[in-house]
Amino acid sequence: MLIFPAIDLYEGKAVRLYKGDYAQMTVYSEYPENVAADFKSCGAKCIHMVDLEGAKNGDTPNIETVKKIAGRTDLFTEIGGGIRSLDVIEKYLSAGVDRVILGTAAVTDRAFLEKAAADYAEHVAVGIDIKDGMVAIKGWTEKSERDAFEFCREMQELGIKTIICTDISRDGAMRGTNLELYKKLSEQFSMDIVASGGVSGIDDIIKLKEMNLYGAIIGKAYYTGAIDLKEAVKLAEN
Repeated sequence: MLIFPAIDLYEGKAVRLYKGDYAQMTVYSEYPENVAADFKSCGAKCIHMVDLEGAKNGDTPNIETVKKIAGRTDLFTEIGGGIRSLDVIEKYLSAGVDRVILGTAAVTDRAFLEKAAADYAEHVAVGIDIKDGMVAIKGWTEKSERDAFEFCREMQELGIKTIICTDISRDGAMRGTNLELYKKLSEQFSMDIVASGGVSGIDDIIKLKEMNLYGAIIGKAYYTGAIDLKEAVKLAEN
């Protein structure tokens, strides 16, 4: 299993939100590229990034910071947050990003999703943010009318190889991840599944690895020291 330590970007800083609430934001670093360097020193092979401003407006306001992060390390990098056009995909891939994550646009713009999946294949993943069993959109500020599991099934049929599933109710809450959700997902789908939201202890890493998940995202638990990233990477890989 791969560990994806996370950097959420806002105004060029590394921040974390509580349950996706922009009003409950904590700034952890003014220099996200230094955080990325620490990920590498801990043995991580991947970085998960979210442009929180882009998630709201569909632009790339933190692109220069993304370039610094991608250029500072040779880690596999992925980013989500407001990717709703082919131009934005091109911008990120040209900036050194390895994979982009489609969220809102995957739900609301089927033609764009199909074009992106066809043109960029393994460079495209879909982020499925779940709130009360439904898919949330627009930076988690709205709940769509799409059932999360039905949407996952559609993505598999479309040929999407990787999905990042987040239980919003667990994100940043440090209450443990939703193991039941990921067990059901892993049983029903053959896509690479990345667990996100609430991964707050080494026990979570062990249990997710036992499910043979493709990956797990570690966010707040890294910044607060609740998870030793070096230990998590070793456990996940061995």
